[in-house]
Amino acid sequence: MVFDTEAPPPDRAAFLQWYSEQTKWVEDHAYDDVAVTNPKLRNWYLEMIQEYPPMNGPDAVDNPDNPRVTDYSIGKAVIYACFAWSQAESARADTFRLAEKHGVGFFDASANDGGVWVPTSNGYLCVHGNRSGRTTLTSVVKKLLSLFSRRFGAE
Repeated sequence: MVFDTEAPPPDRAAFLQWYSEQTKWVEDHAYDDVAVTNPKLRNWYLEMIQEYPPMNGPDAVDNPDNPRVTDYSIGKAVIYACFAWSQAESARADTFRLAEKHGVGFFDASANDGGVWVPTSNGYLCVHGNRSGRTTLTSVVKKLLSLFSRRFGAE
């Protein structure tokens, strides 16, 4: 799930309660139209659907056999994407990469103790939850290596 970083509370327990409320889908609109969300989330979605087209709504594709067709639930402050299991690894990486690019939060909702990542003044960082499993993300690794190099003078 990607989200507007201004919407949820910052601590883990309150974040998970907020997430639970968001996924009750009780807002007063259809959840298949990107027009209801904010510009950053909309930009994330518009780029994401280039690789993972939506199965519902105004942008839906008519190709039910395509394994990349994705079920998006679009709220005012969140977009929840449900990918085919065969796409899980690539979809997670693409979701994360584009979340960082567009400055939105990322909650790894499918993982145990899933990490919550947000843009900060120190880069795109996991603020709570499981920080492991993300070490393969090149942007995070590069930032950490850069910090290590500056701190210890390694080249």
